[in-house]
Amino acid sequence: MRPPTTSCLCPILVCLSFVSRCYGTSQHSSVKGAKNQTKPAELEKDMHHRPKRGWIWNQFFILEEHIGSEPQYVGKLHSNSDKGDGSVRYLLSGEGAGTIFLIDEVTGDIHATKSLDREKKAHYVLHAQAIDSHTNKSLESESEFIIKVQDVNDNAPKFPDGPLVASVAEMSNVGTSVFQVTATDADDPTYGNSARIVYSILQGQPYFSVDPKTGVIRTALANMDREAREQYFVVIQAKDMAGQVGGLSGSTTVNITLTDVNDNPPAFPQKNYQLYVPESAQVGKAVGRIKANDDDLGINAQMKYSITNADGAAIFSISADKDNREGIIYLKKPLNYEKKRAYTLHIEGANTHLDPRFSHLGPFTDSTTLKIIIGDVDEPPVFSMDYYIMDVYENAPVGTEVGAVTARDPDSTNSAVRYFIERGSNRDTYFSIDGASGVIETTRVLDREETAWHNITVTAMEADNPGLKSHVPVTVQVLDVNDNPPRVAVEDEVIVCESSRPGQVIVTLRAADKDDFANGRFSFSLPSDLPSNPNFTLKDNEDNTASIVARRRSFSRATQELYQLPVVIWDGGEPALSSTSTLTLRACVCGHGSSKVRTCQATAFLSSAGLSTGALIAILLCISILLAIVVLSVTLRSKKRKKEPLIISEEDVRENIVTYDDEGGGEEDTEAFDIVALRNPAAAEELHLCRDARPEAWQVSHRHHNPSPLPSEGDVHDFLQQRVAEADLDASVPPYDSLQMYAYEGQGSPTGSVSSLDLATACSDQDYTFLDDLGPEFYRLAELCRDSDLDQSA
Repeated sequence: MRPPTTSCLCPILVCLSFVSRCYGTSQHSSVKGAKNQTKPAELEKDMHHRPKRGWIWNQFFILEEHIGSEPQYVGKLHSNSDKGDGSVRYLLSGEGAGTIFLIDEVTGDIHATKSLDREKKAHYVLHAQAIDSHTNKSLESESEFIIKVQDVNDNAPKFPDGPLVASVAEMSNVGTSVFQVTATDADDPTYGNSARIVYSILQGQPYFSVDPKTGVIRTALANMDREAREQYFVVIQAKDMAGQVGGLSGSTTVNITLTDVNDNPPAFPQKNYQLYVPESAQVGKAVGRIKANDDDLGINAQMKYSITNADGAAIFSISADKDNREGIIYLKKPLNYEKKRAYTLHIEGANTHLDPRFSHLGPFTDSTTLKIIIGDVDEPPVFSMDYYIMDVYENAPVGTEVGAVTARDPDSTNSAVRYFIERGSNRDTYFSIDGASGVIETTRVLDREETAWHNITVTAMEADNPGLKSHVPVTVQVLDVNDNPPRVAVEDEVIVCESSRPGQVIVTLRAADKDDFANGRFSFSLPSDLPSNPNFTLKDNEDNTASIVARRRSFSRATQELYQLPVVIWDGGEPALSSTSTLTLRACVCGHGSSKVRTCQATAFLSSAGLSTGALIAILLCISILLAIVVLSVTLRSKKRKKEPLIISEEDVRENIVTYDDEGGGEEDTEAFDIVALRNPAAAEELHLCRDARPEAWQVSHRHHNPSPLPSEGDVHDFLQQRVAEADLDASVPPYDSLQMYAYEGQGSPTGSVSSLDLATACSDQDYTFLDDLGPEFYRLAELCRDSDLDQSA
């Protein structure tokens, strides 16, 4: 802390001492008999009408920063019990007692031995006692009082650590607030003017001003231009004592920066520019740059460029580079020196972010003219087309002309052009080219089915400058000629399910032809020079497919497994070609699962690995039911026999059953001739159809013997004779003879025959296909049932 000068402090100290004494005497000091007390005790009693106080203390005052050599007098303690004979002794305790503050024990005078600083400690709390010096007994109760340190102006105003930084937009109006400074004073703000601060500007005029009371810095000059001056250093002073003479002061520096606004339009340095661009410049590449200057910063200086004339905008384009605010010129179309040697561009630059406050300074655009000179470059030959597509028929003779390419020198010299086919694009040397005319010819016979398209690359070069070359792709399409007969597109083997029915589609055939499908529709048929096939027929669907249809009911793999069926197919080309394909059809048991693809199943029956638990339960349940039926039947027969009489009357007309113990020849015996023929002659027609379904070899032999037709009505004896003759001539039956006789009741009954012979025909009507739907476990069961039907019909 800087000590004030003596000339300044002396008048102040005198005034403060006078005020302090007066104030202390009238309001604070109540000590009777003190030196500065002017009114007698009786007068005070009469004026206030209250009892006399002899030992009450409030506070004393002492000036800070005492610079005298003698201790500073503070005040006096006095008790009414003190007669002045030294019998009363005064004691002092509390803050600073004995060190800072000393008391005369006899007189009660208090002095300060040190200079005090209010800013460190503003007051002290002490306690006073009055005791009898002889008996050491208290004459008064202990009293507390305060010594308050009186403030003097010994601290100058202070600013925060600087320098301070502020900014304001350029071109701001007068009085625009920029920044507020605040100074602090450690002196007592409640006493005098020691802490009353006034602000003033020492440096920065006439651009800025400061409010004396608030410290707010404002602009004082209109239209301050950042482009003219950007930085300002302003010095602000703060002075206490309300700015009066003798007050203390402090200062700080504020760095004020003018921020940019868009108050400057762009401008091209020149009104005319010239640019050289060779005609070989690539499309889409930059060919030049141009820039318009703008004194503003940031987005205020950003601009867009445009070409305003249509001729220039058709060939060139321009875009802005935000980093350096340049206009980059790009080439949109190829240049040709021989067609046009110069272009003129009218270019305009304009700000993108405008400030309406400064629109009166505009317009914020500028324009210039750019002349582009096209440079001549020796260019390679140019083909008349970007690519060529040619065609030639297959099987054409060597030397057939395919087509021609054409190229010319675009330069004014118009040099001659030579052609050749690049190596690698014609590895198999299918084509050659005439070096002068560009005509392409075949060098080999072409096959469309081998290679339908050929890609080659033709190169053209100037005769005077072989280094200048250009290339063009040429695609040669080989056109189709009907030189391949069609084939049946089917697997080597076709599956025929044993459960097939007449009219059922076995497989759908499709045609495959190496030639182009444009040769026409395919047609299918069976060979006309072969007899009619009794097992299968062919249906042309007239949509380039054909269906093989079964002609008989069921097939037996045990009887015949493989069938051969020739199919003739024709194409629609010119000339039409045909071929005969022989299909192999295999009879087998088919699975009918979720898939529609026919597959042959294994012959294993009821194998433990192939039956599910449900299937086994179903089979066991069926067996149980059959056993129950047998047991019930036997039981009923036994009861019936018990009821029948033991002696049968001879007059009882019943069927006589002749039994004899003859085992016969077994299966061979039953197969000696067709037993079904002995049944109702009405079933003969169906029998005839089933017999046609036998293997082809048997059918030929059967046709050779010319069996007689079956009678619909007639004598049974004649019918049996015919069958015996057929059996004798049939070489496929075993060499056994047997005689079987049956009674034929005829067809006269209106209710029909009750004989079991009429219930079954040569071909059973029972359909066992439902067993196929139960799963692979029942396939063998279905096969056995069908074989049983075949055995019965045989």
